[in-house]
Amino acid sequence: MSLTGPSKSKPSVAIIGGGLCGLGVGWRLAAAGCAVDLFERDKAGKSASWAAAGMLAANVEAESGEEILLALDLESQRQWPAFATELSAHTGIDLGYRDEGTIVVAIDRDDAEALRFTYDYQKTQGLDIEWMTGGQARRLEPHLSPGVTAAVHSTLDHQVDNRQLVVALEKACRGAGAVIHEDTPVTAVDIAGRKVKGVETATGTHRADVVLMAAGAWSYDIDGLPPMARPPVRPLKGQMLGLRMDPRAPIVDHVVWGPGIYIVPRRSGHLILGATVEDKGFDPDMTAGGVFRLLEAAWEALPQIEELPLDEMWVGFRPTSRDDAPILGPTSVEGLVMATGHHRNGILLAPITIDGVSDFILNGILDPALTPFSINRFYDETKSETGIRA
Repeated sequence: MSLTGPSKSKPSVAIIGGGLCGLGVGWRLAAAGCAVDLFERDKAGKSASWAAAGMLAANVEAESGEEILLALDLESQRQWPAFATELSAHTGIDLGYRDEGTIVVAIDRDDAEALRFTYDYQKTQGLDIEWMTGGQARRLEPHLSPGVTAAVHSTLDHQVDNRQLVVALEKACRGAGAVIHEDTPVTAVDIAGRKVKGVETATGTHRADVVLMAAGAWSYDIDGLPPMARPPVRPLKGQMLGLRMDPRAPIVDHVVWGPGIYIVPRRSGHLILGATVEDKGFDPDMTAGGVFRLLEAAWEALPQIEELPLDEMWVGFRPTSRDDAPILGPTSVEGLVMATGHHRNGILLAPITIDGVSDFILNGILDPALTPFSINRFYDETKSETGIRA
């Protein structure tokens, strides 16, 4: 499907969702001369993108059965430094990009065996990771528990401050001329003759040549979509905590993963602990059990958290597709484009999603890296063998 071309005028675009995908694509399209209206049910950037931890962990998160997704993750990870530099230079906002790397630790012998199994698989994929003893890991991070028996170190798995990222993307999007409609949920996509006409909101119909579905965990529930173009995305709840370190004397510099926990330090002194994985719909409540599990798992890896003040607690909703992989690109409805279902990798996949989807809307050409992630994989049996874990 070609949305536009060199001889055609730029399309008008309605974007459903004001997270990092919607804001990023809105920025690129508005800067290219498109009339862009972005509709956000709440406040721009304040849902899953705000609730995330900002890890760019393509290597240590690699799992068997996800080889095609791994290729997409690695390519987007490769694009991150240039993307961060461009966005920061454009907006004047420091994105908090950090490149100290990531350490995955094992607490006991069973953990070490599981970690070794995963490490061996990751090495078969050619990933640049290093096996360490507990002592070697503590030389990198002295406050790790004496009980840490083994670790894997990835120098290429970095982090970005996701909240600064969405602040910067919103500034870039508005600055390029996109109109952002906050507190304006889209109730339906207007489709006639298998072609989009625009979107419906409480204030009426907004006409557009292209509609981008970037509504994250809310993507499935928007009316007007035919079955073959309704993204199978559901919310996967995650509870998270924020502790406060002295930024002049942080207890950890690397991102640290342990059994049931990740620990992400910010230069501000904020220390993020995450995250539970709960299939409970849009349940917004923090629970005693969730908080306990996060603190216990973090304490086992990094005992000094015990003395840190608790700053913040929050819940986020990962937009999770049926196979835990993103849904990207065109659909069977002309003019309807997807950028949703990123599960736990929305921040990591931001550069390749934003640029790949924007290029498709502008030029009608889809980056081959995105083609395995079409919504058609859920409905076309001839395209079901994607190498993505079902």
